[in-house]
Amino acid sequence: MERRTANQFDQRVLDLYDDYAHGRMTRREYIGRLSAFAVGGLTVEILLSSLSPNYAWAQQVKPDDPRIKTETITYSSSAGGGEIKGLLARPSEGETFPAVLVIHENRGLNPYIEDVARRLAVEGFMALAPDALTPLGGYPGNDDEGRAMQAKRDGEEMTEDFIAAAKWLDEHDMSTGQLGVVGFCFGGSMVYRLAVRIPELVNAGVPFYGRQPKLADVPTIQAPLLIHNAGLDKRILDGTAPFEAALTENKKPFEAYVYQGVNHGFHNDTTPRYDEDAANLAWKRTVAFFKKHLAS
Repeated sequence: MERRTANQFDQRVLDLYDDYAHGRMTRREYIGRLSAFAVGGLTVEILLSSLSPNYAWAQQVKPDDPRIKTETITYSSSAGGGEIKGLLARPSEGETFPAVLVIHENRGLNPYIEDVARRLAVEGFMALAPDALTPLGGYPGNDDEGRAMQAKRDGEEMTEDFIAAAKWLDEHDMSTGQLGVVGFCFGGSMVYRLAVRIPELVNAGVPFYGRQPKLADVPTIQAPLLIHNAGLDKRILDGTAPFEAALTENKKPFEAYVYQGVNHGFHNDTTPRYDEDAANLAWKRTVAFFKKHLAS
């Protein structure tokens, strides 16, 4: 299928997709409201197909890329979901590496997030991308099903799964003991949560369009933060001013960028919300930030 970009859609259509993707409306409601935009030769089926992820677009680094090594690992999360699987990616040459925990969106470890882990490996990091859907059988190969599955999991247990992942990665024989965390949407919120819950482990955090933590938790944060938000993402932007004021007041190091004219999910290169310029700039900043705080 030909890739469509955000400017080829009525913004209201993209907003509907955002509401559906975040569980704020049912699929029946989503289809019903999309029908208002099915005019001319544009059918609801075409709209649904065009807005849904196409993971063929997400593979920037192939699994068999000779620059990296990948494997599926299992780690123990005794306070969470038990035995959790994840994709571990690292450079093919070298003995130790700064480590980065990669946290997926609200739909499990899909091919886009796996590719993010491989991209980090190419840049010299050892990256672990856990699948919070492991206790339910793992990512099902479909984002709609993945969202429904993740909604069934207990939020505190999932937090414990990612805490356990951070500890496993930090203690790995090939880790330098410097740990970064990057996450997207749900994963962006989890970056903040880990910075609050395990400040002694997290050396740098990069949340992409994640919901901010409680302001009362800000004093606990120790890690420098690199915050990426989308200019059209009112839901997340509504919380940025008080959160960043609290970071400043508590003398917490952070950088914050708002990418104007782009949608929530702009880094995910599998849907029309993807914005190539914003995604590339945010990723360049992310890699530089991790190298500054983890590799030096």
